Amino acid sequence: MRYQLNVNGSTREVDAEPGTPLLWVLRDELGLTGTKYSCGVASCGACTVHLDGAPIRSCSLPVDSASAKSIMTIEGINGPIADAVQQAWRDRDVVQCGYCQSGQIMAAVGLLEGNPSPNDAEIDTAMAGIVCRCATYVRVRDAIKLASRNLEV
Repeated sequence: MRYQLNVNGSTREVDAEPGTPLLWVLRDELGLTGTKYSCGVASCGACTVHLDGAPIRSCSLPVDSASAKSIMTIEGINGPIADAVQQAWRDRDVVQCGYCQSGQIMAAVGLLEGNPSPNDAEIDTAMAGIVCRCATYVRVRDAIKLASRNLEV
């Protein structure tokens, strides 16, 4: 079946079977490999993208459910909040193996877009379910706080 998707601000046409997870369309049909596959059951968050501005797990969302919505991947994320998060990630040396980072960054940007000054509990809630095999959770929280402070300036 043919779908029109709005991905990173551009309309893209893809052929996919109904029910195909959005993750596979992004990676295999559109070549956007920054969104990672890990668990396939929406438990780890490596596949997080924004759908109409909200972080979602793309491994469990059928492409037919995304066709009339705005999809933003790590490749297209931009703007002051995204820039602040990415800089904070570098400043706090968050990345180790890097596998979860696109999901972590997408979730952090989504959090700060809705709540520019989150407390620890709000950060923990927003980032819950994004599994980091290297356990950099403390640095992730610290980076989100730093990005928040830098956005206030």
